[in-house]
Amino acid sequence: MNGSNVTHNSAAFDSTVGIQAETVHNSNVYFVHPDASPQEKYRVGIRLLEDGISSRAREMITDSIAHGNDNAEVRFHWVLAMLSTRAYHDLNAEEIQQLHRASRLVRNYAEGEWKDALRITFELLAMLSTADGDTGLVLKRLRALPARQREGILRHLDLVLTGGLKDSLWAENRERAETDRFGNDRVHRIWAYFEPDPIGPRALPPRPSTAAVAQAAFRVRAAMFVIGGASLWITALVSDPTEAVIELLMALGAGLTATHFGRQWCFRDHRPNVVTEPHIPHMRDPASTRDGFTERVRHSFHHYFAIRAPHGFGPDEWLGYSIHVRNSLATEIALLYRESRISVERVNWLIRYLAEDARDRHNSGTLFGPRRQNRNAVMAKALSVFALGTLGITVLSVLGTVASGGGASGIPLAVLAVVGMAWSGYTATSSWLVARREENRLVRETQEYHERLSTRQIAYENWKSFLDTTRPSEQEMENWLTCDKTLFIDEALRHYQLTWRDLITHTILVTPARPYKRGRAKRGPWRYSRYSFRLFLVTQDGVREISSETDFTDAKRGNEQRSNYRFEALSSVQVTESTHASYELELILTNGPARNIRVKDADAHQLAPDENAQEVAEINLNAAGFIHTFRLLEGIAADGKGWIERNNPNNLPSFDTAD
Repeated sequence: MNGSNVTHNSAAFDSTVGIQAETVHNSNVYFVHPDASPQEKYRVGIRLLEDGISSRAREMITDSIAHGNDNAEVRFHWVLAMLSTRAYHDLNAEEIQQLHRASRLVRNYAEGEWKDALRITFELLAMLSTADGDTGLVLKRLRALPARQREGILRHLDLVLTGGLKDSLWAENRERAETDRFGNDRVHRIWAYFEPDPIGPRALPPRPSTAAVAQAAFRVRAAMFVIGGASLWITALVSDPTEAVIELLMALGAGLTATHFGRQWCFRDHRPNVVTEPHIPHMRDPASTRDGFTERVRHSFHHYFAIRAPHGFGPDEWLGYSIHVRNSLATEIALLYRESRISVERVNWLIRYLAEDARDRHNSGTLFGPRRQNRNAVMAKALSVFALGTLGITVLSVLGTVASGGGASGIPLAVLAVVGMAWSGYTATSSWLVARREENRLVRETQEYHERLSTRQIAYENWKSFLDTTRPSEQEMENWLTCDKTLFIDEALRHYQLTWRDLITHTILVTPARPYKRGRAKRGPWRYSRYSFRLFLVTQDGVREISSETDFTDAKRGNEQRSNYRFEALSSVQVTESTHASYELELILTNGPARNIRVKDADAHQLAPDENAQEVAEINLNAAGFIHTFRLLEGIAADGKGWIERNNPNNLPSFDTAD
């Protein structure tokens, strides 16, 4: 499967469309055992920071330091985690004090690239309180750092660095975003992130055998046949021993011949065609299984059979030609996977495989292969019929022998024996055939079951391996999103002809844009196939707001909207928390209608048993930039221009980094 096979929906602007698909990947990348060492907690903290989960990264790295893992490298990443996705005014008094204490610890660490990076980070923070300070020396030292440390500083201090300092760094930041935006084959791999983890293969087992019941009936009826036959021939022996012996030998020969060839004829004639649609044990009336899941399964079969038609067939023609096979397979899958928490998306890999298998069997001529009735089967049928006719004539001859013996009293007994033999022989033969057919069916269906399960297991492993190889990592997804945001901000600055020197601060809110697919790693943030970027640029003259929807697969944007308003026009900002933890941000302007921004959809039903709903909600709000955005807009709504004076970078305290 490639990107072109992914199903897409579309909707007009302002349409309301539900979630198309969502998945949670079972990943242990963020799992930390309670007894983990400080070093292990630090490593997990680094992964969290790189993947954009700064709130949990702060917790992990702080915990690691508290348990003795403190050096320049650890402290450097702790500072980045403290400032990631936050402006300086988002820090509380205790966090600011912690940063100042950390700045005084720099001199105690061993010399090296990590100490240089940590020192430069604090020097950059110290320059925030210098309006027109000389930034050349610090920027030169920043650019001289190894790429890992330099890019970490630029990325995580994005909301802290402002003014001329950021102007000097912005060009290379933009160039790096343009270079990395489509790196690592983004366009052809993102679809795999939103593909659900496939559920394991299943196949319907054989029906339980009913041979035991038939065998028990056969033994009783065979005994009755033997008793009737013995009575008949004893009567015949009394009447004429010579003829009775000859007739007995003929009857035995005809009976054995009919049994031998009749078995071949019967089993060949009733053997099912194994190359048609698979056998469905306990298949119910399809109309009785048409629940929501079954309908989605049938729709998925219809979709994949249509796009995987054999050469020479149109989609509609193939759907009509394969309707019986398709319905049988759909019923099988619906019976196998009808569970309350299994979505059809997790079974689509199997439906797709079955559609491809049906196409391949048609191409090889085995989809509707005819039953093979060879000449041997015809001969067996003819000999069996002849032997049965001979047996019937012989029995009539025995009756004649009894009658010719002159024993009138023996005729009713002989007739009764013949009737009993006919009934018990017929029913015993039927029971025997049923038992043998059941035994053969069970062997055959067991073999077919294991073959189906084996081929499906191979298809499952191939698909899962392909997904695991193709699916982007959390770090790749976060890096691509960062590049998109960077270039969106750059485009907005150029549109308004603003530089970073013109800005007091800025914030960007990243929310889902419907319709979307979404996925996340366990204990990680939701990531979406479609985003809405909403940027707020705060200048001395007021707030400029620009929003745009982005298709995360190819980074194409559309539905762009812009608005400008003075500080006093923003009258209030409210947050509405709906059932099961969905969030909406409401902006109320004095000169226009209130605007509702859906920040996060509910996800309580997607939480694993060991996940905390409040923690996951905080992670998602932090990843969306909601906390910083809300504090900024709330402050402006409350204080107007007074907020600017209270958060002027010139009023920030300096950091002590001297050795």
